Amino acid sequence: MKNVLILGAGGQIARHVINQLADKQTIKQTLFARQPAKIHKPYPTNSKIIMGDVLNHAALKQAMQGQDVVYANLTGEDLDIQANSVIAAMKACDVKRLIFVLSLGIYDEVPGKFGEWNNAVIGEPLKPFRRAANAIEASGLEYTILRPAWLTDEDIIDYELTSRNEPFKGTIVSRKSVAALITDVIDKPEKHIGENIGINQPGTDGDKQLINQMRLTCVEPVRIKYAMYITLRQF
Repeated sequence: MKNVLILGAGGQIARHVINQLADKQTIKQTLFARQPAKIHKPYPTNSKIIMGDVLNHAALKQAMQGQDVVYANLTGEDLDIQANSVIAAMKACDVKRLIFVLSLGIYDEVPGKFGEWNNAVIGEPLKPFRRAANAIEASGLEYTILRPAWLTDEDIIDYELTSRNEPFKGTIVSRKSVAALITDVIDKPEKHIGENIGINQPGTDGDKQLINQMRLTCVEPVRIKYAMYITLRQF
């Protein structure tokens, strides 16, 4: 039996991961969320629900006991503080394997006009995401960092990957695709250890997405505050 702790289990990417793991009876899911009501029902038979906040160290350490893999689906202006709390709890409980979702743009790695636009819109709010990545990379844990493109709700699984030191490719990716990669790493935790991966939908490179106003009918802005006019991007 493989024990998986999902932090931020009420998020939209997490919802897909939970569903994709639901039929895997060799996996036990612990769904950790501040607002469990956001976790879709019916709950999978291989899951249990814990209400908690990752900044509550006692609650987090209790949830961490006996886990094999931690998948962090977190966000916010204090994401670096949340990441350090997760790292500390994992070390205290001798849990090694971490999958952590961050965002494109934390290394100014997005090229072209789209990259300029992305940096202008969310560059400043991404600073805690970059600090979170730095903490994870320095943690000594067996981590995988994922940096998805702008997220859509398209019902497709289609993605390609770039490494930490490569220019980011593409402009969008479906939540379902990001979840499929996370599920694959949970299934095969030896994959992508120590990697910091960009994930995007193939064929969405270039500036045409920008010209088409980033297809904002299906693409939501990043779930971080940028002044008062950017809504929350649901991870």
